Amino acid sequence: MEAKSSVINKRRLVDQFKKMVEFDSETYHEREIADYLTKELQSLGFEVSEDEAGIQLKERIDGYGDQAPTGNLYGFLKGNTEGSPILLSAHMDTVRPGIGKCAVEDENGVITSQGDTVLGADDLSGIAAILEAVRVAKEQNLPYSDIEVLFPVAEENYGKGSQLVDYSKIQSKQAYVFDLSGEIGLAATAAPTLISFGIKVNGKNAHAGFCPQLGINAIEIAARSIAQLKQGWVDEETTVNVGTITGGKQTNIVSDECTVLGEIRSLKDHRAMEELNKLKEVFEATAKDYETTVDFWFEKQIEAYAVNDDEEVVKRFFRVCEGLGLNAQTQYTLGGSDNNHFVRNGIRGIVLACGMNEVHTPKEYTTVDQLETTAALALGLISPTGK
Repeated sequence: MEAKSSVINKRRLVDQFKKMVEFDSETYHEREIADYLTKELQSLGFEVSEDEAGIQLKERIDGYGDQAPTGNLYGFLKGNTEGSPILLSAHMDTVRPGIGKCAVEDENGVITSQGDTVLGADDLSGIAAILEAVRVAKEQNLPYSDIEVLFPVAEENYGKGSQLVDYSKIQSKQAYVFDLSGEIGLAATAAPTLISFGIKVNGKNAHAGFCPQLGINAIEIAARSIAQLKQGWVDEETTVNVGTITGGKQTNIVSDECTVLGEIRSLKDHRAMEELNKLKEVFEATAKDYETTVDFWFEKQIEAYAVNDDEEVVKRFFRVCEGLGLNAQTQYTLGGSDNNHFVRNGIRGIVLACGMNEVHTPKEYTTVDQLETTAALALGLISPTGK
């Protein structure tokens, strides 16, 4: 839905969005757009710093490549009036395919890529909206309290960048993260724990034709274990998925190993852990029946949170939406974002729809009106009264 009225400079906003799309900014390759955004923030009067997240990630992540490491960008802008500081955030990286992106705007104001890459509205629509909102507030001398911005790297890899932020530096206790699909006016106030898991079943090889009885088939053990699991929705808030299975050397050898990878998501952290333990027990018990073992590992990528509708961060959002004529709604999501790490570190944040559609595909698009409305929403949120 389009806002009732807007002081946003629509053409400037769209032009900046399209310019940012042209940066190749796949996850772990955010150097160029970070340099650009540093200059943009400084031109708006922000004190800007970049942390060492990129250096740490390059040491930890296989496949980071020879790209210059890029950290999370933090900016602080002193307010021109009293009020509590507010944090606005959107991530710099995109998913693949994101090399050679180019924004194409049609006569109806729909903006797409050329069709062979993602567009990058996830999450450049959020960044463009934040920049334009601050620019308008300063140009028109509108009141705003202290503004903090955080543009993380590596969000698309389970928020690996925002996980490394020094949160003692951030003053805000409320945050708005522009990183959600859906009609503008929609906000996610709860998100899941997400656990990645891996299991290696240890078998014993043998010739499949001459003496199969001497082997222990790891693929068979994995299959029997998986057959005992409930996958998909295991309750109304929890999903379990086996995503990949690999194993075996060739068809005439009893497989001596099989690796199973998957994930668990739940809006309740303890439920995610319960399903993980259940899965582990099933594989271990099945392997024991075959007189063998499994190697098990997992990583909790993000942790569940819930923000209530009666908290000020949500009430402020509703006030701004009402002033703009937007239909404000809250819901949960089973997707993660940087906000999982914000809430875990004491910042009450919510995730806002910001004009991204069919994300993570070459069909991704936004519209001129959606960008304008998102910027108007950001402008309202930085007002001390939230109107």
